[in-house]
Amino acid sequence: MIRKIITLALAALMLAGMAGAHAEEGLHAPDFLMEGYDEASHDWETNRFFQRMQERTGIVLELRQHTDLEAWTERKKAIAAGEDLPDALFKAQLTPAETMDMAESGILIDLKPYLAEYAPDLWRLLEANPDYLAAVTLPDGTIPALPAINELAPNDLMWINTSWLQTLKLELPATAEELTEVLRAFKTGDPNRNGRADEIPLTFIGMWELRFLGHAFGLVDNDYYLHVKDGTVASGLTTEENRAFLTWLHQLWEENLLDHTGFVTMDSLRQITDSKAAIPYGLILSNTPLSVVPATALEQYAALMPLTWNGQQTYRELVGPLTRGTFALTRACVSPEKLVAWVNTLYTREGSLLLQVGQEGEEYFWNEDGTWDWMADLETVANDVLPNSTLSDGGVAPGLVERDFQSKYTDSATHRIVEDMSAVAEKSELPFPQVFLSAEHRERVAALQAQIAPFAEGQMAAFVTGDTALTDESWNAFIQGLTDRGLPEMMAIWQEYVH
Repeated sequence: MIRKIITLALAALMLAGMAGAHAEEGLHAPDFLMEGYDEASHDWETNRFFQRMQERTGIVLELRQHTDLEAWTERKKAIAAGEDLPDALFKAQLTPAETMDMAESGILIDLKPYLAEYAPDLWRLLEANPDYLAAVTLPDGTIPALPAINELAPNDLMWINTSWLQTLKLELPATAEELTEVLRAFKTGDPNRNGRADEIPLTFIGMWELRFLGHAFGLVDNDYYLHVKDGTVASGLTTEENRAFLTWLHQLWEENLLDHTGFVTMDSLRQITDSKAAIPYGLILSNTPLSVVPATALEQYAALMPLTWNGQQTYRELVGPLTRGTFALTRACVSPEKLVAWVNTLYTREGSLLLQVGQEGEEYFWNEDGTWDWMADLETVANDVLPNSTLSDGGVAPGLVERDFQSKYTDSATHRIVEDMSAVAEKSELPFPQVFLSAEHRERVAALQAQIAPFAEGQMAAFVTGDTALTDESWNAFIQGLTDRGLPEMMAIWQEYVH
């Protein structure tokens, strides 16, 4: 349950509700048809959110909900071909490629002419954040799909066991060197006090996750191993900083400070479900400690602030606050202004809370100290409120999720976790701006990535474990291998999108 509260902002929905029922009763024929994807835990026809939105807006919607993601992906292909078009796509999960292709073919209409007048709350957000506006705007200046804006977007963070630090009388580490000493103490000091040498100082899953530690050496590449510096696209893969980073990881591996199952395990295998079991993990790389430890152990963990490198703290932002492609209108819609005004509600506090937590006084309430809490017990919240009164999960919906509201949940552990995440977010940066690649470049980037990624990840993992000794010769071979697989071409393509 706590995990659901922490990740409240990852999704939202807003299509509309009760259309079929009202039509049958003769009260009002549906005004619009909305279609999209949502998990089966929600039923759009009966969800209280849709009923409340109809009462607020007067708009009656016919709903087509797809609960199978693969089926929705196939349906989007049919929509792209012009088959049985709905008026709107909601919780649409449109990829940048799908958005661009459907806009260029005329399936999706340009929403930009409607935003200032009919979506003033969203428009203010976009104007105040030029990066947001650029991210949703196609090269031709049109805006075919609207985003979700999450002020506390999920990220892969370093969760450190502060109870172990207290037990061993250690300070929070601030550099790679200090973290090394802390991990050594975790390994030998029996911080979980069970009398067994069962501590795993640092647990992770795969090289992808280990790369988040690269910030301690100034590395903040995205998944294409790229970042922008002073207007130039660069890659950290071939730098001396990456070599130093991999050398450090190998040292941790040799000293058994890294989880030796990290390259072959998954969350379900490393997760501790017994609330009475001794916790074995000192530092967890994950989006939340709850992916690894039970809720009863949440109090033990805090998000470690980015480690300092050359006097600076910089951490990789995974996805940024913007999720694109959540809402769009097709050419079948005859009154775009009405649906644009409707969706604008979700970019207000009142509308966003209605979607995330329900109706004030019915699902949640405000305490005198400025915090909020649920009206029902947590079991009821999980089994009834979240699935039947909100659309806070099951996919990302358009709207605004405010960090301020998330931080005011009354549960102390959740409140502290959100505050920790906020502090790290202040020091984080998106390595590369969100752009729309041309069809030609999309195809080429995919081909290059299929060659570069397996080689880079596999070779770096081999350096970490020592399966390949990191020598001048092997390092030069690594760089040559990246060159042969097209890293310079990859950088050149993305450079065309940096202004």
